[in-house]
Amino acid sequence: MTDDKITGTLVFTVFTAALSSFQFGYDIGVINAPQKIIEFHYRHVLGAPLDDRKATNNYTINSTEDLPTALHPVGPIPWAEEESMASDHLVTMLWSLSVSSFAVGGMIASFFGGWLGDKLGRIKAIWVANSLSLIGALFMGFSKSGPSHILIISGRGISGLYCGLISGLVPMYIGEIAPTTLRGALGTFHQLAIVIGILISQIVSLNNILGNHDLWHILLGLSAVPAILQSVLLFFCPESPRYLYIKVDKEDKAKKNLKRLRGSDDITKDITEMRKERHEASSEQKVSMIKLFTNSSYRKPILVALMLHVAQQFSGINGIFYYSTSIFQKSGISQPVYATIGVGFINTVFTVISVFLVEKAGRRSLFLIGMIGMFFCAIFMSVGLVLLDKFAWMSYVSMTAIFLFVSFFEIGPGPIPWFMVAEFFSQGPRPAALAIAAFSNWLCNFIIALCFPYIEGFCGPYVFFLFAGVVLLFTLFIFFKVPETKGKSFEEIAAEFRKKNRGSPPEPKAAVEMEFLGSAEPV
Repeated sequence: MTDDKITGTLVFTVFTAALSSFQFGYDIGVINAPQKIIEFHYRHVLGAPLDDRKATNNYTINSTEDLPTALHPVGPIPWAEEESMASDHLVTMLWSLSVSSFAVGGMIASFFGGWLGDKLGRIKAIWVANSLSLIGALFMGFSKSGPSHILIISGRGISGLYCGLISGLVPMYIGEIAPTTLRGALGTFHQLAIVIGILISQIVSLNNILGNHDLWHILLGLSAVPAILQSVLLFFCPESPRYLYIKVDKEDKAKKNLKRLRGSDDITKDITEMRKERHEASSEQKVSMIKLFTNSSYRKPILVALMLHVAQQFSGINGIFYYSTSIFQKSGISQPVYATIGVGFINTVFTVISVFLVEKAGRRSLFLIGMIGMFFCAIFMSVGLVLLDKFAWMSYVSMTAIFLFVSFFEIGPGPIPWFMVAEFFSQGPRPAALAIAAFSNWLCNFIIALCFPYIEGFCGPYVFFLFAGVVLLFTLFIFFKVPETKGKSFEEIAAEFRKKNRGSPPEPKAAVEMEFLGSAEPV
């Protein structure tokens, strides 16, 4: 058997696991397009009933200038002049809660993904998470016929809990079932499924599909479909052999599952690697989240892991998605929502490309290429925006920079942090490290989503100069502090760490690893 053999069972299992990531992306993107419709419904529920004229799709808006820049709908909208049926302040607060409750739920649950996976096993943990997904989808699906503000806010919060759990569970499960030489390529499927979910949510949110006055609640509740499908398919997926062998000492079951995944009886290399890892795990004390920061052996690698996720979010990618529609509108595109869908399409295409590149170019190399490309794109975006009033064609410079920025993001900084963190740690500290990394990603996402409108309002067209500076700093950090892990087992990564200590007495692997991460030169 070759290390890089792809079997039907492996493909089926990765696909099934990635359905959670798809739903993650769908939940991220689905709330944006129907904002005005949902706010309109909040007013209706909280205030007086609409008159007949405003309850039909014949009452439309001819201009989208009064709508938020990133949320212009397509087609007829069932109102043009909204009466103040409820306090504008109250409606704004409820909408803010509808959006932010998702991120809050994700931040809370991200701490427990690794713990739940260890307690129940990877598959059972995903089943438990799916129960939250179904509850959240049901709340939102029935929101039109009930107290919509309560049901949507609650449903989004519960869906956030689900996404917080799977943001740790799915990368961990895929990383544990993948052959060493395919670990990076298969690891990118988490991010690939997320961006596909975002793209699908943008498409089905169009007014002539589900993003309209009659079907918006179905649009929100549709996230139940992948959860139900995945719950059924998981019955046919093998449990993680690493979990069975290392965590619960079920060697026979682990070997049986490995043979299914590898399509061969020759699993000697996998078993040897797992045996070494189990020995290390048995000799390690239980590693809590607090110990990752208080123990000097783990402090530096967890900080490096966190920086990868902070770099991903603080690169300005979410600001791009927020600001892109405004730039497209200034370029004279009558339906900027389609251009935004185009950004989602580019997002998906280059994530697919990264699947093929990550095992050829390496994780660190792709991360650096992506960050350097984003640095120059951010500069060109700001230059285009600053000179837009003087030269109309500069809007197309900004548009091109947006597409390239997204492309460079998905080549490296988008998918790589999710699985590279797992490669820094052995079984003992890995669940805690993944949980903290996922939490940092959610927290930074929340901060950017909350603060970007204010930053953009203060900096104006110069906002992406700020992001360019941030990207440059993270690029330098990655160049000097992040090791290459391409195609290496944990043992081989540890051997890479030991290169810095030739001639010194043997040190515990964890200590060598942390020493390397603290003072390494680029590999």
